[in-house]
Amino acid sequence: MKALVWHGKSDIRCESVPDPKIEDARDAIIRVTACAICGSDLHLFNGVIPGMQSGDVVGHETMGEVVEVGAGNKKLKVGDRVVVPFTISCGECFFCVRGFYSGCERSNPNRDAATKMWGHSPAGLFGYSHLLGGFPGGQAEYLRVPYADVGPIKVPNGLTDEQVLFLSDIFPTGFMAADFCDIQDGDTIAIWGCGPVGQFAIRSAFLLGAARVIAIDTVPERLAMAREAGAVTLDFRSEDIYERIQDLTEGRGADACIDAVGTEADAFSGADAVVDRIKVATFMGTDRPHVLRQAIHCCRNFGTVSIVGVYGGFLDKIPMGSAINRGLKFRMAQTPVQRYLPQLLSRIENGEIDPSFVITHRAKLEEGPELYKTFRDKQDGCIKVVLKP
Repeated sequence: MKALVWHGKSDIRCESVPDPKIEDARDAIIRVTACAICGSDLHLFNGVIPGMQSGDVVGHETMGEVVEVGAGNKKLKVGDRVVVPFTISCGECFFCVRGFYSGCERSNPNRDAATKMWGHSPAGLFGYSHLLGGFPGGQAEYLRVPYADVGPIKVPNGLTDEQVLFLSDIFPTGFMAADFCDIQDGDTIAIWGCGPVGQFAIRSAFLLGAARVIAIDTVPERLAMAREAGAVTLDFRSEDIYERIQDLTEGRGADACIDAVGTEADAFSGADAVVDRIKVATFMGTDRPHVLRQAIHCCRNFGTVSIVGVYGGFLDKIPMGSAINRGLKFRMAQTPVQRYLPQLLSRIENGEIDPSFVITHRAKLEEGPELYKTFRDKQDGCIKVVLKP
């Protein structure tokens, strides 16, 4: 089959790889009908996520048609149309039964390596490094889905691939970011990053009752899309973000702040961001947490900082003095996608949101390597790429 394969920094190729096979009775094989390039995939493309190996198949936003089912899988049948969560979860362990699917204790076969780095292992993920299981990803013609009686959700008739594909990751992630904010009537939510996850966080904040959303970015197309959703937009290259949020909130700060950027914050967004880039380039640091620092300072006393941007290691100079003295609450996670799927699917069916709004580029799988570059470099108005094998 054809698949997008990682060979090193800035080197993803469309190649022929072996077809997946059933390896466990709970497995399923799907024929991929649509997949997407995620902002998190750019961290792989840029070489900042450890544990990647040359030849790894990438991608974790995938849906398709079931073509084979393991003997022990009673949930799915051949012909079912499904969306596959990026989190691989057994459904039976301590965390899964409590709804914390991304903390699954069983799905990461390389849990010892993850534990050495992070203290404990999270769940395995599709196409996202050997620290998280080394599972082949879904930017391919076919995908093996472990624990397929737990993860995939069946797609109702009448909904297109583009309406439901993003249930695999970015819609639940953006919704979780807003859900973490415990939004009350009248709240102002500030969101750093107007990429795909940020766009869903904006709309989710409004769905959950926010009175105002402040969206921060610098890419014109992203800011325009945020304004279309009703957000107040700020360009971090032309405005002092802290001062503007103070002005907009009568000096109190935002009720909650969402970091939808993560480890690769733009170096033009502040002197500390330039220092972060230098540290990472000289192996003196692992991440560039400028946005997180700013979100902490912009949050009101006893507000919430919601973190859904990806970080991989140890963060320097986080203002914990500000956080503890002002009573801030931190909430963060890799998204336990299965926890959110039923309600988000219902919102799509009810017409509350059509997730396809975020798509700007549609292409064949073979065009994926070039579109990775387009997406990373923010060219051609690219916000979200959908690939159809």
